[in-house]
Amino acid sequence: MNIKDISIKIATYCVMILSAIALAFALFGLQYHKLDYILLSFAVVTIFFSSILQIQLPRTKLHFTISDALIFVAILFYGVEIAVILTCLESLYCSLSFHFKGINIKPKTIILNVSISVLGTFLTSQAVSFVSPDFHLGIQQSTITEITITEITMLLVLMTIVQFVTSSGLMSLYDSQRTNRTFLASLKDLYFSCLAMYVAGAVFAGIIIFAISQFNFILILAAIVVGSIVYLTYRNYVEDVKKTSTKAENAERDRAEAEKLRAEQAEKHVEELQIHIAEQERISQALRESKERFRHVAFHDALTDLPNRNYFSEEVKFVLEKTKIMPGFRFAVLFLDLDRFKTVNDSLGHAVGDRLILNVGKRLKNAIRKGDMVARFSGDEFAILLNNVKDVEEVERYTELIQKKIAVPITLNGRQVFTTVSIGIVMSEDFYEDSQDLLRDADIAMYSAKEQRKPYLIFDKSMHTQAVSVLQLDTDLRYAVAREEFCVYYQPIIDLNTMKLKGFEALMRWNHPQRGLVAPYEFIPVCEETGLIIPMTLWILRESCMQVKKWQDYSQENRNLMISVNLSGKHFSQPDLIEQIWKILSETDFNPSCLKLEITESAVMENAESAVLLLKQLKEIGIKLSIDDFGTGYSSLSYLNRFPIDTLKVDRSFVTSMSESTENGELVRAIITLSHALGIDVVAEGIETINQLHQLRILNCEYGQGYLFSRPVTPKEATKFVTNNDSWADFAPIERVNLPNIQKVNNANYLN
Repeated sequence: MNIKDISIKIATYCVMILSAIALAFALFGLQYHKLDYILLSFAVVTIFFSSILQIQLPRTKLHFTISDALIFVAILFYGVEIAVILTCLESLYCSLSFHFKGINIKPKTIILNVSISVLGTFLTSQAVSFVSPDFHLGIQQSTITEITITEITMLLVLMTIVQFVTSSGLMSLYDSQRTNRTFLASLKDLYFSCLAMYVAGAVFAGIIIFAISQFNFILILAAIVVGSIVYLTYRNYVEDVKKTSTKAENAERDRAEAEKLRAEQAEKHVEELQIHIAEQERISQALRESKERFRHVAFHDALTDLPNRNYFSEEVKFVLEKTKIMPGFRFAVLFLDLDRFKTVNDSLGHAVGDRLILNVGKRLKNAIRKGDMVARFSGDEFAILLNNVKDVEEVERYTELIQKKIAVPITLNGRQVFTTVSIGIVMSEDFYEDSQDLLRDADIAMYSAKEQRKPYLIFDKSMHTQAVSVLQLDTDLRYAVAREEFCVYYQPIIDLNTMKLKGFEALMRWNHPQRGLVAPYEFIPVCEETGLIIPMTLWILRESCMQVKKWQDYSQENRNLMISVNLSGKHFSQPDLIEQIWKILSETDFNPSCLKLEITESAVMENAESAVLLLKQLKEIGIKLSIDDFGTGYSSLSYLNRFPIDTLKVDRSFVTSMSESTENGELVRAIITLSHALGIDVVAEGIETINQLHQLRILNCEYGQGYLFSRPVTPKEATKFVTNNDSWADFAPIERVNLPNIQKVNNANYLN
């Protein structure tokens, strides 16, 4: 931060502090006996109504309002305290009204505007008191008539000057510090028009004062309101007329431009036709001469001038035929893709991305052997054809050499850019008949290398089988959604204190017509990638809410039965998520407080700021929120404290290894202690043994689920748990330890 920024901050804070002192002076010095219905009416007009009556000053962004005149009247009638308070409220309301209209005003700017207005009014009031200490206007007519016109006029002139010097001077000083312009330039260009605004306010204030001397104040106030309504109606009428006139002018202008464009196009077409006829023979000759150039363009990349996919495919066809004629001839195809190329494009721009592609193409071209070929397919994809290779080891050595050359940093626009490549390798084999099949397998090997985070992989048939399997799985999933092949299984969640049923976790199962029940780990990642997870989650939410509603209605004991549903990170990008969930709750007549949405750490932390807003909106509905698999992600404790979370779910891996490792037991204890400190309850997943249950109850873990209680079951089997809530009564006698008392002892020892 430079000296200029520091001086701006100091000046800003000084203005804010001085205005705060002035406001405090006004509040403490306020004479409450002055607060009558006339003052309240005057305040309403000044704060709320006057800012509506605006007239924009010509060639400026400034607006004249009657609020300036009313503040002058407040200074003369009611003194500094009321005038300062009215100025503060009017300026704050005016700034907020602009903010709510969609105009981007920072909170700091609002505070600064209010501070300058308050300070200006305070100094203006003090100037009036200094020049005329005994001067005071009352509301009574007799008091006003005793004051001379000259004295009031002089005071109004004084107030105009002081208000202009303080308000406009402070703003000009702030602008000159923020920009490179001088103080006088800022005053002239930005705020000199304010003088006209304050003069108009003083004139209007004088009219109001002398009007009050002749008429009743209430009648004048009513006339102002009526006149304001008439003014607003007239202003709306004028704006409508302006809009209509503007539309007509724009339409006429568009018609004229269209006519002009058509005329120009017609003239241009005539000229082009004449040129075409005159130079027909020359163009024909040029086309014959450029035949080879067009052929080059058809088979080469425009950016790098390397062979393109078509050229490369033809060359692969040639070497495939060569392997049939020469049995000992072997070749290899390398399919390359730059890692994190999209990051370079997004951060440094496409022009820098093109230069990176050019540099990589040059390095590959310099690295290939004589008789080999390098081609650019598209984007950041390249391919290399290695002719006459001896064995796989030779290809691997060459691949590692390529990766070393690409890994050397490239300087672009004075910045060093590092990049790596993922490479898929296909060796020539007898079963390849088509070059496209060979390129497809090289592409599959490259993507497998990316997924496994390996520098390169050599293709084998299992990769193709897996790719076909994933494609078939994707196709089957889309049919499964339409055919309603999904079903919901329910796993009980037990209150470890009473050993009674607290609720269920709803889990998706896919009843495949040929394969039977498909494990979630097989199809859920595909659903996440394709976006099918969004309609599937809404479906399972609807089904589970309807089912649990039936169980809740079964008996009064089950009235507060909970249901937990997993929410995918994909939903955080859906703008209508809240409306979709609320629609399901309304249609199923389900109590929102009995629904708990489980979100993984990674889904929340990908966009933590937007997640905080969305989670708060869900909480406002009454929905409970849970962090799933806590401890396996990368949550920030600062964000965890900001998230409106009700529950943390301890991952099953920690629960399973509690008895095997003291460290894991202490980790579970730390998670439970942290949760209780934040007012969050804990659910332990994967409880499979009595020993694990015993340790968790000792640690005061509230809830648990796992195979010790039940596997995920069908709705019919889960109904048995609902009707017989004493299914786990045999576990109840296990003694528990009062963890809060232990915590007090530990804290006491630590302090000693």
